[in-house]
Amino acid sequence: MKKKIQKLYNKVGIKSERTKNITKHVLLSVIYKGGSILSSFILVPLTIDYLDTENYGVWLTLSSFIAWFAFFDVGIGNGLRNKFAEAKVKGDLKLARGYVSSAYYTIGAVSLGLILIFFLFNYLIDWTKVFNTSPNLQKDLSILMPIVFGFFCLQLVAKLITTIYTADQQHSTQGKINFFIQAGSLLLVWLMTKTSESSLLIFGIIYSVFPVAILIGLNFLAFKKRYKEFKPTINLWNRKYLKDIFGLGMKFFLIQIAGIILFSTDNIIITQLFGPKEVVPYNIAYKYFSIVNMGLSLVLMPYWSAITDAYAKNDIEWIKRSMKNLIRLSLLSILAIIGLVVFSKLFYSLWIGNQIIIPISLSIYMAIYFSLKIFYAPFTHFINGTGKIKLQMYAIISTSVVNIPLSIFFAKTLGFGVSGVIIATIVCLLPHVFLSPIQYSKIINKKAYGIWNK
Repeated sequence: MKKKIQKLYNKVGIKSERTKNITKHVLLSVIYKGGSILSSFILVPLTIDYLDTENYGVWLTLSSFIAWFAFFDVGIGNGLRNKFAEAKVKGDLKLARGYVSSAYYTIGAVSLGLILIFFLFNYLIDWTKVFNTSPNLQKDLSILMPIVFGFFCLQLVAKLITTIYTADQQHSTQGKINFFIQAGSLLLVWLMTKTSESSLLIFGIIYSVFPVAILIGLNFLAFKKRYKEFKPTINLWNRKYLKDIFGLGMKFFLIQIAGIILFSTDNIIITQLFGPKEVVPYNIAYKYFSIVNMGLSLVLMPYWSAITDAYAKNDIEWIKRSMKNLIRLSLLSILAIIGLVVFSKLFYSLWIGNQIIIPISLSIYMAIYFSLKIFYAPFTHFINGTGKIKLQMYAIISTSVVNIPLSIFFAKTLGFGVSGVIIATIVCLLPHVFLSPIQYSKIINKKAYGIWNK
C-alpha cells in the first residue's frame, strides 16, 4: 500500500514530506467528511419528522445559543495548537508537555465554574421566552438546558485532544471523530423514531451526551498510547506555560467571541424577529451551501499547522507554492457554489420534499455569503499559522459589533425578512475579503510592518 501511495506522489510531483503528509490526511479526511456530510443530511428530515418543525427550530436556536459559550476556552485551544507545534519543531518535549497540562487543567477549572454558575441561575430563567416558543416547553427546557450546557462544558475539555492531533499534523483524526459522532447520532435518532414518541428532552440529552462519550474515549486511548508522554498532570501546570498559550490564545479568544457574534447569532435573531419555524428554511439553505465550504476546509485544515512548521523553519518557497494551489482551489470552489444555486430547487425537493419552502433569493444570498468566505479562507489559514492575527482580530471585532443591528435593519426596517439577516453578514465579510490577501502578500514578501506583522 505504501509503495502505491509513493507511486501516486511521484506521478503528481509531490516531493515535500510535509506536503505528502497533508495529502495523506486530506484523502482520509475526504472519506470521513463524506460520511459525516451524508449522515448530517439524512439526519435533517429524520429529525424534522421526529421533533416537528417548531421543536427542530427550537433545537437549532438552542444549539446556537450554547455554542456562544465556546469562547470560554479563552482561545487556549488555538493557542495550544500553535505553541504545541512550535515546541515539537524545536524538539522541546518538556515544553510541549507543560503546554498540554496547563491547557487541560485551566479549561477544566473554567468549565467546572461555568457549570456551577449555570446550574444556580437556570431555574430563574424562562427559556420559552428566550427561544420565543410555547410555554408548554418550559419544564422540558428547564431540565434540558443544564444537561446540554454541562456536557458542552465537558466537551470544551475533551476536545483538546483533537487540537493536539491537529497540531501534530495528524489532521484526519478530527474528521474521523466527527464521522463517528455524526453516524452514531444518525443511528440513535433513527432508533428514537422507532422506539419513542417525539421528545425534545430525550433528543437533546442523547445529542449532548454522545459526542462527549466519544471524545473521552479518544482521550483515554491517545494518552495511553500515541501521546503517553504528554499525558496531563497537575504537577506540570505552570503559569509561564499558560501565559505563553494565553498570549497568543487571547487574540484567538477575541476572534472567537467576535466570530460567534458574526456567524452564530443568525438563528437567535431570526427566532426573535420571526419565530423558531423560520430558522428551519434558513438552516437548510445554510447546510446545503456549506457543502463546498466543508470540502475546502478539508484541504485547508492541515495547512494551518503545516504553515506554523514551515514558517518556523523559514521554508517560504513551500508556503508560496502551497498558497498558489490553495487560491486556485478556492476559485474553483466558488464555481461549484454557482452550480449549487442552479440545482438548489431540485436538491431541496429531493432532500426534504415539500415540507419546507426555501425562497430562491435566500439561496442566492447564501451562495454569495459562502463565496466570500471561501475566497479569503486560504489567507486566513496562512495568517493563523503564522500567529500574526492582530489585524484580523481588530477587523472581526469591528464587523461583529455592527452585525446584529445591521441584521435587524435589513430584516425588519427594509423588509427583506429572513434574507436580510444573511445580507447583513455579507456586508460584514467585505473588509476581510480585502484585508486578508493584502496581509498575506506583505508577510510572505517580508514587507509587513506595524499591525500587518503582529
